[in-house]
Amino acid sequence: MSQADTVTDSGEIASVSGPVVTATGLEAQMNDVVYVGDEGLMGEVIEIEGDTTTIQVYEETSGISPGEPVENTGEPLTVDLGPGVLDTIYDGVQRPLDVLEDEMGAFLDRGVDAPGIDLEKSWDFSPTVSAGDVVEPGDVVGTVPETVSIEHKVLVPPTFEGGEVVEVNEGEHVVTEPVVVLDNGEEVTMHQEWPVRQARPSTEKFTPTEPLITGQRVQDGLFPIAKGGTAAIPGPFGSGKTVTQQQLAKWSDADIVVYIGCGERGNEMTEVIEDFPDLTDPKSGNPLMARTTLIANTSNMPVAARESCIYTGITIAEFYRDMGYDVALMADSTSRWAEAMREISSRLEEMPGEEGYPAYLAARLAQFYERAGRFETLSGTEGSVSVVGAVSPPGGDFSEPVTQNTLRIVKTFWALDADLAESRHFPSINWTESYSLYKDQLDPWFEENVSPDWPEERQWAVDVLDEEDELQEIVQLVGRDALPDDQQLTLEVARYLREAFLQQDAFHDVDTFSPPEKTFRILTAIHTYSEEAFAALEAGAPVEEITSIDAAPRLNRIATQEDYEEYVDELEEEITEQLQALY
Repeated sequence: MSQADTVTDSGEIASVSGPVVTATGLEAQMNDVVYVGDEGLMGEVIEIEGDTTTIQVYEETSGISPGEPVENTGEPLTVDLGPGVLDTIYDGVQRPLDVLEDEMGAFLDRGVDAPGIDLEKSWDFSPTVSAGDVVEPGDVVGTVPETVSIEHKVLVPPTFEGGEVVEVNEGEHVVTEPVVVLDNGEEVTMHQEWPVRQARPSTEKFTPTEPLITGQRVQDGLFPIAKGGTAAIPGPFGSGKTVTQQQLAKWSDADIVVYIGCGERGNEMTEVIEDFPDLTDPKSGNPLMARTTLIANTSNMPVAARESCIYTGITIAEFYRDMGYDVALMADSTSRWAEAMREISSRLEEMPGEEGYPAYLAARLAQFYERAGRFETLSGTEGSVSVVGAVSPPGGDFSEPVTQNTLRIVKTFWALDADLAESRHFPSINWTESYSLYKDQLDPWFEENVSPDWPEERQWAVDVLDEEDELQEIVQLVGRDALPDDQQLTLEVARYLREAFLQQDAFHDVDTFSPPEKTFRILTAIHTYSEEAFAALEAGAPVEEITSIDAAPRLNRIATQEDYEEYVDELEEEITEQLQALY
């Protein structure tokens, strides 16, 4: 929303308290966008009491003072939607950072604004309707080649009534020009605006039945997330939240990626901004940014803008969902978002909840995650929004309010462990604390597309890892050598599960992505070793000889093999031969 928006009313500043400004004499409604002070700082109405209007300002408020004007636009905070959203880096209120940098350099002035998409750029519109066709809200009327990877579908806005097409304008147009005109006078353009706090409508919400393939073995193999599902990645500082989310953004099989850096450290966001434009999409060979939107809101930016960036991102995700695409949204991190709500709440002098967070924390988190899902769109196609939210609990304390309220909402929980990270086990997802509630509804897909034995192999791995966890307590007391032979062998099998299956090198050209078929073959190779090893043990072979065969260490090298199928076939034969030779 630019400052060119019509001003409907004006008042004046009464008081300033950080990002919270009160104004008097302003006729406004909740969530109206206003411009505060002589510099026109962008803000949003969050409370109205009598003649006093409370505003959260999305920019630094130092220097503004009582008596300065406040102008109301009469419209809620909206985002600009249309071709040009992809391959763009925004701040928390959808100002394109590259455009602002061209205008004023690396340091942004206050009170500046720019449209979310280029309103003067021409796009080649190819209609999919013709005069006489009847269209309804949400229908596709044409396409635009937005990037080399994504075909942008021009939709009839959900707010339109629809009707018969009387005019179609094919060819080059700017986004504000009508490309389709209806008999009731409605003009469909390539540009839409949508209030960020309002979910875009759909026809129906389905139970998700297809996994979001991430290429990360511990996630796809043990704790999968569905397309249209929700997941949380909590963990202390240094445990790998950001790297894990970046891996998901790079490798998940979503059509569109929306990456939100919500209050993250500047160096982490800088890494994302520098790395993503250079990355190649493994599916198409095109730049990854061609199907990605970045929303960069660092910890030194105004706290109120941090609160809005989550809504900006989810609204963009819903827009591409309505075109029938599968969208993956990464929010890093929701803890910083909650801290912004806590700051605003304290400035409003609201009654605090647990640890100072507002009492409506759980409701706000639920409203955000509930906008994820697999939907039938208004046009009759299917699209999905999968949401993965990182949580940064202080000191890694999962009992704090943001983590606990998130756990009540999401269905996949990837718990990052500082001890695993310190021991250089990455991704440092703790397999005893993590879980996925999607496993049962996704198993039919894995059985059909990977192997009928997928659920059994996964359960076998979980059982071995659980048994190892119990045995480790005994080992710490009496030592490994004091255990019976079968338990020593269980620990050896579990070690290969941890090193060959659960560990994955994000920086290795081959191992950075593991397709489900490869994930399954690694698991079956370790299972083959386990079965043959226990058969040798029962036949009387010494456990020391069983664990020291030459072929076993090669299990750790499966992950780095491009031609893994032939490698695994040969390895399983060697393991079987060497172990059977012991008895």
